[in-house]
This record gives sequence, C-alpha cells and structure tokens, in this order.
Amino acid sequence: MNGSGDERVTALRRGEGWTAWRQIADELTADIEAGRLAAGAQLPTEAALAARFGVNRHTVRRALAGLSERGLVRAAQGRGTFVEAPRLAYPIGRRTRFSEIVSQAGREAWGDLLAAAAVPADAATAEALDVAPGAPILELLTRHLADGVPLSTARTCLPLPRFSGFDRRYADLGSLTRAYAAHGVADYSRLATRIGARPAAADEAARLDMAPGRVLLAVTSVNVDPDGARIQATRSLFVADRVELVIEP
Repeated sequence: MNGSGDERVTALRRGEGWTAWRQIADELTADIEAGRLAAGAQLPTEAALAARFGVNRHTVRRALAGLSERGLVRAAQGRGTFVEAPRLAYPIGRRTRFSEIVSQAGREAWGDLLAAAAVPADAATAEALDVAPGAPILELLTRHLADGVPLSTARTCLPLPRFSGFDRRYADLGSLTRAYAAHGVADYSRLATRIGARPAAADEAARLDMAPGRVLLAVTSVNVDPDGARIQATRSLFVADRVELVIEP
C-alpha cells in the first residue's frame, strides 16, 4: 500500500460517541500492526484516505497527527506520510560511530551539514574542549539520517585552528569519522557521555520530520584523539521513537 491510493472503503461508526478521526487512527494503527502498512511504507494520500473513510481531509489530518504524536508515522515535507521503522539500537561506549552503527543495522547512513561558523567558545564548551573561554572554535549544526530518515541532529564544536576546513570535509563526506580521517585523525574515542530527555522545539521537530512536543533524547559527549587531546564537544538530539540508546561499558 502506498501513496498511489487505496481502493478499500471503510464505514465508520456514527452516533456512538466515537470521533471519526480516532476511528481512522485506530484503523490505520491496525493496518500497521498487521503489516498491511509495512515499516517505511508511504500512506495513501489524504484524498485517498478521505474517500476510504467518507470524511473530509481535515478529519484525516487530525487522525494522521494523532498517529504522528504516538510515533507510528512521520510526515516528510513535500513527500507524504510514512510508517516509522522499528527503533534502531544505538550503542554508546568508548567507540561510538554513527555511520558504523547504522550500516551494521543494514541501513544507509549519512550526515547533512546544515550550518557552520567560527565562534568564540562559551564557558561550557570551553571546559569540555579544555580551551580558554572565548577561544575560537568551529561550530557545526548537523542532521544524521538512516535510509533518508532523520534520527538525530547535533551541535558539534571543535577547536581552532586545528580543525580549520573540517566543515568542508564533513559536507563532502557525510561522516565525522571520514572527515577526521581526511583531517589526519585516524581514530578517536569517547571521554564522557551524559544523557537526558526533553520535548522537541518546533524548529527541531521540523528538522527531524517529527511532531513538535515528541520526546528527544539529549546526549552530551566529549571525544578525544589517541593522545588524549579533546577534539570534539557535541550535544546530540535523538528522536526517542526512532532509536534505543544502549550503554556499553
């Protein structure tokens, strides 16, 4: 079943205290759970769903919003609504590599560079990178995807001038690990990780193709090179419905 349409007609219960949008949401949930709508599948268009259930598009949109709030579907701007894939197990330990984790799960990994700027380090970032407050750092805003589905977005800071030009390498390679290798850092490891959670702000939700207010897992981390020098301070925001963080020793 996909956006090309669904020929079925489903009659809704009327006058029994059941709202139309909730009945539609329940029917679509049943389709997902039964595998009639598989993970990654595109839902029929709003027009097709409205015809199937004999309602207007506003009612269909309310039903889809309910499914999105529950983490069952995601709306991709300009492309339609898709069934969410199962959560990806995401190990966090001394060696954490987004590309490797996603690839080992049989999915294609990529990182988008959304913005980059040289800025003075604030107090928290300066402490994380072991530099003086106000020292120049390179700040990256990125988004990380598996099979084209956003899993996380991040603010990553690296010390300057050591990592001058790193943003261009990342934009070309789509991976921190590959960008580090191109920059002469063959390996790196996790020094510290802290995990929290909070609702998604509107701009974060738009960036991650998710409903505002859904839960984000906030992961703050510091990485070091083989000599122990601090090279990266990152605050990542993971979509809680799409990943399962696994803490490794």
